[in-house]
Amino acid sequence: MFENLSDRFERAFKLLKGQGRITEVNVADTLKDIRRALLDADVSFKIAKQFTEDVKDKAMGSNVLTAISPGQLMTKIVHDELAQLMGGQREDITIEGKPGIILISGLQGSGKTTFSAKLALLVQKKRNRKVMLVACDIYRPAAIDQIKVLGEQTGVKVYSEDDNRDPVRIARNAIDYAREYGYQVVIIDTAGRLAIDEEMMKEIAAIKKAVNPTETLFVVDAMTGQDAVNTAKAFNDRLDYDGVVLTKLDGDTRGGAALTIRSVVDKPIKFVGLGEKMDAIDVFHPERMADRILGMGDIVSLVEKAQEQIDEEEARKLQKKIAKDQFDFEDFLSQIKQIKKMGNVKDLLGMIPGMGKAVRDLDIDDDAFKSIEAIIHSMTPYERRNPSALNGSRKMRIAKGSGTSIQEINRLLKQFEDTRKMMKMMTAGGRPGVRNAMKSMRAARKR
Repeated sequence: MFENLSDRFERAFKLLKGQGRITEVNVADTLKDIRRALLDADVSFKIAKQFTEDVKDKAMGSNVLTAISPGQLMTKIVHDELAQLMGGQREDITIEGKPGIILISGLQGSGKTTFSAKLALLVQKKRNRKVMLVACDIYRPAAIDQIKVLGEQTGVKVYSEDDNRDPVRIARNAIDYAREYGYQVVIIDTAGRLAIDEEMMKEIAAIKKAVNPTETLFVVDAMTGQDAVNTAKAFNDRLDYDGVVLTKLDGDTRGGAALTIRSVVDKPIKFVGLGEKMDAIDVFHPERMADRILGMGDIVSLVEKAQEQIDEEEARKLQKKIAKDQFDFEDFLSQIKQIKKMGNVKDLLGMIPGMGKAVRDLDIDDDAFKSIEAIIHSMTPYERRNPSALNGSRKMRIAKGSGTSIQEINRLLKQFEDTRKMMKMMTAGGRPGVRNAMKSMRAARKR
């Protein structure tokens, strides 16, 4: 995401990162390039102009011209201003109440229903709350069926009334049901609507008045850019919602909506959708997003994703096996499964500082581990536990069974040995091992 914007910022900073003399002229040229980059990202002229003026004021006040590393200092100033433009800091949703009620509003086709299910799963898993989805979209064909299917996928209860054509009454009845059966959070999915559809806008305002939600979210497709910003303003004028959700952000190469919605509607972006899978949802962190835009990676989010998938008890057992040089292909396969649960491999690599540009043009899909898994699954249990036993005839059998070649198997064996050596080194000589890494992850998350 934001590939075009990242490229343009990188080019803008090249002049200041060179060995040449830094002057007011080339600082001005850099700011001009930054303004153009923002305009190309579908940021309004007014916001782009104000942004570069703020950066210039901070830059001159920080003595960029006489700094030892003016390029780095300028990058930091732009980073901080980008984070501020997107809201400054993360803002959480309010789910406390009896029950906590989250009202979901949004445009037609914005991914609102899918987001509702994703949010339900997130609240259920990470907040440990008993969650219920409510189907209040009575207009779109198969909308109720869709949310029921999503409810089954996520293990979340869905409340619906197939014979009721009054969304306000359905919402009220759902709240009564939630109180009776002990549901702690209710997420109400409403019909998609257009800002110019007066009747539909009146209806969602009536639902909000009837249920008095603890949180109202507006869902919008990030890829629609400045149109998303304008629509967000129109909805906010009617609903006065609490926060914005940007869906399809993984496909947004420009970034105009993410950069400007906060400035226009004065409401924070609270979540972003990053794919179709039910766990492809992230809390929005302005500083981390600024890191990504400027090619600095997002190591904190990467650590958090790893922490969600790594079981501490399993990590302790693995550390003992590594220390005894007993790490085998069963363990290797287990590690691959954990990595796959963390999300798209290319996105994960992009979170590592300095790796974003390196992997941008690489074709890395969700099947990146497919051949490796096929090879390991074609081994006997004995071979997985004793990699050194893989002689020529065994390799030939495995190649036939996995649909790969001897060369691919040899390449995997080398990767496996390199991984084993690296992990052995991590636990040797008092260096931090898997257990200490887990402690570091927890500390990073608290920060």
